[in-house]
Amino acid sequence: MKYMLLIYGNDETWKQLHETGIDAVMEQHRVVTEEAKAAGEFIESHPLTTQRARIVQLQDGVATVTDGPFTEAKEVLAGYYLLECSLERATELAGRLPEAPYSPIEIREVPDED
Repeated sequence: MKYMLLIYGNDETWKQLHETGIDAVMEQHRVVTEEAKAAGEFIESHPLTTQRARIVQLQDGVATVTDGPFTEAKEVLAGYYLLECSLERATELAGRLPEAPYSPIEIREVPDED
């Protein structure tokens, strides 16, 4: 089964991660990625930026566009991992991501296309 690990965060998350040491944060991501690759579980992973982000919503058939990735939540989607593994393994890897102590990591099943 495929699972997407959605990494959320906010300004406080980024502050804490930088205080921890951003090199250590990136190393932790590298370790998780390399382990998942070695196990044949890794599909892809990317950070996401808030630069030039927009929200588009139709209201009465007209597209309303606002700047920013922000909806009604305090956290924004900061990146993701796409893995092919068990739910238990996805949960274990999510708990090892450096953002996990500070912000939620959401695990979503990606249905197979038939």
